[in-house]
Amino acid sequence: MLCKEKEFSLEERVVSKLKKKNWMITTAESCTGGLIGAALVNVAGASSVYSQGFITYSDEAKEVLLGVKKSTLGRYTAVSEQTAAEMAAGAAARAGAQVAIASTGIAGPGGGSEEQPVGLVFLSCQVPGETRVERYLFQGDRMSVRQQATIKALEMADQMLES
Repeated sequence: MLCKEKEFSLEERVVSKLKKKNWMITTAESCTGGLIGAALVNVAGASSVYSQGFITYSDEAKEVLLGVKKSTLGRYTAVSEQTAAEMAAGAAARAGAQVAIASTGIAGPGGGSEEQPVGLVFLSCQVPGETRVERYLFQGDRMSVRQQATIKALEMADQMLES
């Protein structure tokens, strides 16, 4: 009989990799509203790698809590590659974490435009020496957009922690 290696969930893999590196992670969430942090804390023992997260739904919260520049928000808007990157950098600095995941987007059903349609999400992940930002256009209702963004954010962190 063959022994099967236990299947680990995405969030379990992320927490496990963080523990092996002895790194801390933080989250800076707008459109996901805490779902990324919630996924991480679903893992037993996550407190050894996750001590805090930021839910910064308003532009003001992004500025005050994460240090996103007013000029970035004015020029590129809250839903942009630039804002996502600044959110991740600010969260990592303020939490004293080596890794940060950030999300900003338009979950819907309203709030979209031709330039920034409903479902547009920018995700950023920062690890020592590298920041990555990815743009997505998710389909579905509000909760579906938020859930898809959470999965993609954790996948990005999982991949970046591999190296």
